[in-house]
Amino acid sequence: MRTVRAHQGETLDQVCHRILGSTAEITERALRLNPGLAELGPVLPEGTPIKLPDAEPTTRRLDTVQLWT
Repeated sequence: MRTVRAHQGETLDQVCHRILGSTAEITERALRLNPGLAELGPVLPEGTPIKLPDAEPTTRRLDTVQLWT
């Protein structure tokens, strides 16, 4: 886990993408690591410290169904 600071006008999704290169499941994990962060609103105040998870979660494999051949 590491702590970063929000830039002016950033949302949590943007911070996750800027630092980790993805938002898939990371935003939800970041919200769990930062109680009260959601109450700050969608646009975070500049300089807000945010704890981010260390690594990206593993991607889930989705099975597909072929309807026609």
